Amino acid sequence: MSSIATKYHEFQACVCHYLKHLDGIPPLLFRLVLFFPLYEAGSRKFENFSSTSDWFASLGMPMPDVMTFLAASAEMIGGIFILVGFATRWAAIPLMITMLVAALAVHWDNGWYAIAQSSDPEVGNRLDMARSILKEYGNYNWLTAKGNFAILQNGIEFAATYFIMLASLFFTGGGRYFSVDYWLGKAFPKAK
Repeated sequence: MSSIATKYHEFQACVCHYLKHLDGIPPLLFRLVLFFPLYEAGSRKFENFSSTSDWFASLGMPMPDVMTFLAASAEMIGGIFILVGFATRWAAIPLMITMLVAALAVHWDNGWYAIAQSSDPEVGNRLDMARSILKEYGNYNWLTAKGNFAILQNGIEFAATYFIMLASLFFTGGGRYFSVDYWLGKAFPKAK
């Protein structure tokens, strides 16, 4: 049995030796996926600052104007930093806090799923009724030309997923080759 384990570890060491140069790809992909929803959410908060602040106040958040500014800034500026891989670990911290606040204050009571599951009989019935109404009174083909009709459940799914991706970036950094952090580290190595 120990010879099998030894062979396995030798094989893994050999393969991982060649793959280590690609270990910057997963953080790059996380950064690309995170940028668009973060930047969009931040820009929407700034564009609708007053109504966002009113909404934050209705959720019982203290100092809603400050909270709106902090959340929008974290999402827009942090989103840009995450995209280019600059100060990735530092940018991830306020964004993780923002995701926790969003999950707990906004989405928690709605369960896990962001989009209601059509396999749920109640959701299926509502979707069928909505389709029927839209087909009879609306331009159903136009409304569904870009995708299927869905019911938003607004659960914690996206906030939790973004939090996990940000936590990964917090621990790994922006990644090798494809981040400003990597190249700054190469240009200005740490003194030992």
